[in-house]
Amino acid sequence: MIELMLIVMVVGALWVAGALVGLVFKLIFGVIGGLFGVLAGALGLCIAGLVMLLVLPLVALSLLPVFLPALMLFGLVWLVVHLVRRHPAAPITH
Repeated sequence: MIELMLIVMVVGALWVAGALVGLVFKLIFGVIGGLFGVLAGALGLCIAGLVMLLVLPLVALSLLPVFLPALMLFGLVWLVVHLVRRHPAAPITH
């Protein structure tokens, strides 16, 4: 009976040791993978930003016919408001 308990304790100790080794490996590779993920995300963000800077003028020019009536209406309203608005009297200086 003592031998069986000793075998169970040795197997349990080896199991716990293996679990701890696995935990250490999992933490180390998780941190390394997280760092690679952050670096890849930053690189992707930089590349996406440059692509957006190159594509944005093309998109704006392609959407110009869609927004042109709204821009003309906005310009007309702005012109009417600025023509109707009274200018304040000039301050009197001595």
